[in-house]
Amino acid sequence: MTASPLVPVPIPDRVAALIGSCMPLDILQAEVDAECAVREVNRFRIPLCNEDQADREHALSTLAQANKILAAYNPRLIIKPSRGF
Repeated sequence: MTASPLVPVPIPDRVAALIGSCMPLDILQAEVDAECAVREVNRFRIPLCNEDQADREHALSTLAQANKILAAYNPRLIIKPSRGF
């Protein structure tokens, strides 16, 4: 059995810090914001009450803003929610 070329491999903290030091600070912040927004969007379950709908839309707005910054730097950095509604 062969391994998939896309097997996730943990990155040591020093390597992650080295990669992060090569990127502009606003891009790193946008990546963190996008990851947090995706986590927030994915936590809601259907049916949504009015407050949950507003919170989900706010998280989607944050994700869109972060993705706009990421796409301007490199379109492959865009982060999408793992499941849709």
